[in-house]
Amino acid sequence: MFSIDNLQVHYGLSHVIQGVSIDAQPGEVVGIFGRNGVGKTTLMKTIAGWVAPSGGTITLDGARLDGLAPDGVCRHGVGFVPEDRRIFPGLSVEENLKLGLMQRAGRSRAEENAEIDRIYQRMPRLAERRRQAGTTLSGGEQQMLAMARVMVGRPRLALIDEPSEGLAPMIVADIFAIIEEMKAGGATILLVEQNVHAALAVADRFYAIERGAVVVAGNARDEADKARLLEAIAV
Repeated sequence: MFSIDNLQVHYGLSHVIQGVSIDAQPGEVVGIFGRNGVGKTTLMKTIAGWVAPSGGTITLDGARLDGLAPDGVCRHGVGFVPEDRRIFPGLSVEENLKLGLMQRAGRSRAEENAEIDRIYQRMPRLAERRRQAGTTLSGGEQQMLAMARVMVGRPRLALIDEPSEGLAPMIVADIFAIIEEMKAGGATILLVEQNVHAALAVADRFYAIERGAVVVAGNARDEADKARLLEAIAV
């Protein structure tokens, strides 16, 4: 189980995250919604260790993640697909993919190669471009690479921030299909997404954030809960 309790985050004097508490179960997709600038991306970066919290706790299967550096969070089985994708310049598609293997230590070279092959079977366009520099891919291909880099590590917790932004509908459909596959494999997924209706179609539950605090929480299959969500974020 993943949980956040009374999380606080400051940027200088600015109190960006103000007592957020959320939880998620294995195999559950939890949507995080809200207007631009309300703290969603800061929340994801804090879980991933990119931003240090000023209070509260973050735990995954009983292990504390708050206060760990990003590599320590990663080694606990947390994968992060950031909004800007963070494809590493100077590295090929395959080299970018191999960085995702850091999420799970202790596997043999044969097991790691099998994971890479699994990704290539799922995403043949990446296989075709395996020797190509990752930053030379199209926007949609870079997003697929960012998703694949997390998938290859089979994370226990996947943080996915705005995966559909600026992409063609066909690519968006494939990305949400990948999220469904990760869910079916038992991963817990936190999904930040402006395309609320598409995200609700794959989510189990959701939280809406306003001014750094949770203002609505509900079941993604409950029409009354969804109505309260849409009203809260004015979609």
